[in-house]
Amino acid sequence: MERAAATALPRDFAFEWTGITFQELKAGSIATIVFALAIVFVFLILAAQYESWSMPFMVLLAVPLALFGALLALWLRGRQIDVYSQIGFVMLIGLAAKNAILIVEFARRRREEGLDIVEAAMEAARLRLRPILMTAFAFILGVVPLMFATGAGAASRQSIGTTVFGGMLAATILTLAFVPVFYAVIEQLRQGSFLDEPAAAHEALEGRAVPAE
Repeated sequence: MERAAATALPRDFAFEWTGITFQELKAGSIATIVFALAIVFVFLILAAQYESWSMPFMVLLAVPLALFGALLALWLRGRQIDVYSQIGFVMLIGLAAKNAILIVEFARRRREEGLDIVEAAMEAARLRLRPILMTAFAFILGVVPLMFATGAGAASRQSIGTTVFGGMLAATILTLAFVPVFYAVIEQLRQGSFLDEPAAAHEALEGRAVPAE
């Protein structure tokens, strides 16, 4: 449209965009920056919570699974990536991380109790299956009306509903299969590695501490 307007319109005519297109042009590449900052903030919060650099990686590796499902759902419905679907992408960071945290946190506790890495991961996936399915499918079914919304503003609701529905459906199914594998692989790599230097240094200092007489 811009190329056609530049060649077809007379010089004393002008044009401008409105609505969603105007917002997208105004935002530019801000959506990418916002998504990257959201990932960074989630990583830092999880690193502070677990006092570990490796645990957040186990959780955030579930985010690409959710994005895959969201993009697939948008493609199947023939929808484009707009402002509202980008909002859905940011939402999926927290929603996908929630499911992964349920598995990683329980596996970490079972690991501290003395279980093998693989056994801890498998038991965490088995015992956290029902809580993940209950919370995830309650949310998934809750956004179904958005997918088939009608009336004024229906396009925006359909876009964000499709994004979140596809992302959460894929994240719920794939998280149960892949997050235990992510945990087992990263935990095995972490053993004796530099990924958890702060925690290792803290434990070393505690071991060297001598009680005052």
